[in-house]
Amino acid sequence: MTKEVEAVHEQAAEYSAKDYTDPPPAPLIDFEELTKWSLYRAVIAEFIATLLFLYITVLTVIGYKHQADVDAGGDVCGGVGLLGIAWAFGGMIFVLVYCTAGISGGHINPAVTFGLFLARKVSLIRAVLYMVAQCLGAICGVGFVKAFQSAYYNRYGGGVNVMAPGHTKGVGLAAEIIGTFVLVYVVFSATDPKRSARDSHVPVLAPLPIGFAVFMVHLATIPITGTGINPARSFGAAVIFNGDKAWDEHWIFWVGPFIGAFIAAVYHQYILRAGAIKALGSFRSNA
Repeated sequence: MTKEVEAVHEQAAEYSAKDYTDPPPAPLIDFEELTKWSLYRAVIAEFIATLLFLYITVLTVIGYKHQADVDAGGDVCGGVGLLGIAWAFGGMIFVLVYCTAGISGGHINPAVTFGLFLARKVSLIRAVLYMVAQCLGAICGVGFVKAFQSAYYNRYGGGVNVMAPGHTKGVGLAAEIIGTFVLVYVVFSATDPKRSARDSHVPVLAPLPIGFAVFMVHLATIPITGTGINPARSFGAAVIFNGDKAWDEHWIFWVGPFIGAFIAAVYHQYILRAGAIKALGSFRSNA
């Protein structure tokens, strides 16, 4: 009996050691951060990661369109198909988030950065620098694609995000909002340190669900908008291709993702997390 009591006490001590306290929110503006090399290292990581992301994915899109172009001797069923394109986007996000998560957090997307800023996970200075680095990286990545595939780049649309025929801009905006909500919600859930402390018996490799979220959203929305859910991705392609239609509809791929990220941040931080805290407080008061 004594041993059983001691075992219970040891188990209680183990659980109490896992009690989690949220870290303080990031300061809104932290000028001291500008003096730290860790910030600039993170910005460089975001730049390179976004460059590689756009290079691989846009090259995949253009390669598929060329392989499926019947007029150019291709096969309409040839190439990787839409499924392969979705895998390219989701797989690259998985790889790059895995590589950069310990350096910059692995955002690779202004909408993700915006959502984490709203949740006070990053400061305003870091968020702005990340977004600038992501957009510049995207431009350079698509620039490399055009340089290496100059014969096919303009012919196959440069990988830009535009509305597919038969869909209105309102439908495209809604698709971008919902798609980005899914992505940013998964980012919050997969990287929630409180969840890691509570569910330590269920290990989660954060880049994996994030990559799968990107993959699933692409499957759903490629036929509608080509799938943006990442303003840097859309911006980089639009800058290098520089087509009228791309710029006319470009606002969809900024407004939609930012609204989706805002809703995801509010839902996770102020509904799910706040609801859990209230439930815990009610349970303790009843006890």
